[in-house]
Amino acid sequence: MIMTEWYRDFIDASHKPTPDELICLFHVEPAAGFSIEDAAGRLASESSVGTWTELTTMKDRIRRLMAKAYDIEGNVVKVAYPLELFEPGNMPQVLSSVAGNIFGMKAVQNLRLENIHWPKRILNSFSGPKLGLSGIRKLFGVKKRPLTATVPKPKLGLTAREHAKAGYEAWMGGVDLLKDDENLTSQPFNKFKERVNECFRLRDKAENETGERKSYLINITSETNEMLRRAKVVARAGGEYVMVDIITSGWAALQTLRDACEDLELAIHAHRAFHAAFTRNPLHGVSMLAVSDVARLIGVDQLHIGTVIGKLESPREEVLALRDNLQQTNVSSGNGRLGQDWGTKRTVFPVCSGGLHPGLVPELVKLVGNDVVIQAGGGIWGHPDGGRAGAMALRQAIDVAMSGSSLDEYARQHVELRRAIETWGVATYK
Repeated sequence: MIMTEWYRDFIDASHKPTPDELICLFHVEPAAGFSIEDAAGRLASESSVGTWTELTTMKDRIRRLMAKAYDIEGNVVKVAYPLELFEPGNMPQVLSSVAGNIFGMKAVQNLRLENIHWPKRILNSFSGPKLGLSGIRKLFGVKKRPLTATVPKPKLGLTAREHAKAGYEAWMGGVDLLKDDENLTSQPFNKFKERVNECFRLRDKAENETGERKSYLINITSETNEMLRRAKVVARAGGEYVMVDIITSGWAALQTLRDACEDLELAIHAHRAFHAAFTRNPLHGVSMLAVSDVARLIGVDQLHIGTVIGKLESPREEVLALRDNLQQTNVSSGNGRLGQDWGTKRTVFPVCSGGLHPGLVPELVKLVGNDVVIQAGGGIWGHPDGGRAGAMALRQAIDVAMSGSSLDEYARQHVELRRAIETWGVATYK
C-alpha cells in the first residue's frame, strides 16, 4: 500500500505544463493486476526521481523535480518533466531518462513512446540540420521536382570500380544522388578509400557531361573516430555529403559527427537501419516519429520516412506524419501528436525508399508531395535495358508526376518509361 501511495504522488490531474517542461506522450497497457494509474505513476516515477519505495532522503527541493503524469485518457498518458532533469545538448542522457528503464517495468504489459514535445532551452542546445531541405535544393539548383537517388544493385559484392561505373550510368540517366547501401562500408571487395576516389572521379565526369549537379551519399558508418576520419576523406575528395546509419551508430556518435560536419561543410544523409526493431510494434517501443525528432534536433539533413506503397511496412498515416515533422516549422498537435515549434531549426529532406520503381512514382508524389528524395534501387537496376535506361525512366516518371500528364501516354513517347511499366506495371494507393 505504501508503494502504491508513493507512485500515485507522481500523478497530478490538475497539473498544467509550463513552456519549460519536456512532455512525452505514451501508449500504456498495464500488466495484469495493475491499473492504468498504477502504471502511469510508476512510469513518471522511474523516469524521474522515484524508486520502488518511499525515501527518507527525499527533500522538498528534490520533490520539485518529480515528473507528473497529468493527462490519462484510456491508454494514452502524458508525462511532464521539469527542465532541470536534463543536461542540455546531451541526447543520450535525455533518452536514458524518458526512454530508459521504463520499458522493463513489471507494471506494464506494453509501453510505447509516441511523441515528445521539446522545450525551447533543450531545442536550442542542439545544432539542427546544416543545410536542410532548402539548402539541399539550393545546392542542386533544383527548385521544385523531387530529387532522385539510387543504390547500385546488387547492393553488396560490387568492386569499387563496378560501383563507380554504376553510379556514372545512373548519373548520366538523370539520377542526382548515388547512394551506398546501409551495410556497405569498407569490405575487402570494395574498400572505402578506393570507392571514394573512383566515385568522385566519375561524379565529376558526369557533371561535366550532363551540366547537372551530382553528388554521392557515401556510407561512413563505423566506430566514431573512424567515421570522423572518413568524413575528412570525403571532404578532401570534394563531396557534399556523408551517409550514416544513425541508430546503429548511436546518438552520441551522431552528435560528434554533426559537429565535425559543420567544419567540413558536409551534409548528413541519415539511414534508419534497425529502427523497425523498436518502432514497428504499434503497442511497444519507440515510434519513428520520436526518432525523427531526435534526428532533426541533432542535425541530419535527409532522413528515410518510408513510401506507403513500396516493399517495406510504412502506413500512410505514419509516413505523412514523418514528412510533416521534418518539413514544417510549426507542427500542429492532435492525432497522437503533441505539436512542436521548431523555431529556427532547419527542415529535413524526407527520403522515400524501398521497392520503388517508375510505375509507382506519380502515385507516390500524389501521396507525399514533391519535397522528397525518391530512391530507387531494383527499380533502376532491374530495368531490362540497364541502369542508365532505368534512371531515365525514373526521371520521366517524375516529369509525369510534376506535369499531371498521363503516365501511359507519356510512356508511349518514351521507350525507357514504357519498358519499365511493361516490366513492373503501375500502382495506385487504395
